[in-house]
Amino acid sequence: MSLLDSMQVRVEGTSTNGLYSQAIVVGNMVFLSGVTGVDPATGNLIAGTIADRTTQVFKNISRVLEAAGSSLHKVVRVNIFLTSMSDYAAMNEAYLKVLSQDVKPVRTCVAVKELPRLTDIEIEVTAIL
Repeated sequence: MSLLDSMQVRVEGTSTNGLYSQAIVVGNMVFLSGVTGVDPATGNLIAGTIADRTTQVFKNISRVLEAAGSSLHKVVRVNIFLTSMSDYAAMNEAYLKVLSQDVKPVRTCVAVKELPRLTDIEIEVTAIL
């Protein structure tokens, strides 16, 4: 199977600047690029705490997953990038409010030096359809 056999997913109000696909469906899987806490109405990162941005990230992820025919309850893998591990506990509180199912997705969380647009969190997910 190649990218020619996949379906690109795009949601209005979001931008990928032409460098990558927002999401791709291959078979019964949907792969999302990293998502940040941008307000789709303004195109700006939301102000507030890391918990606020984590919540917005998952709202944005949910929109893309729904456009692909999936949902947050079908997420099987989560990769989280933080610019400071001091945000880990607050991010986890917001995370558990969204992904509250009994069987949690596999997950990786790493600290990175810097993220695009000077955000402090970016999350990518993989889900089933």
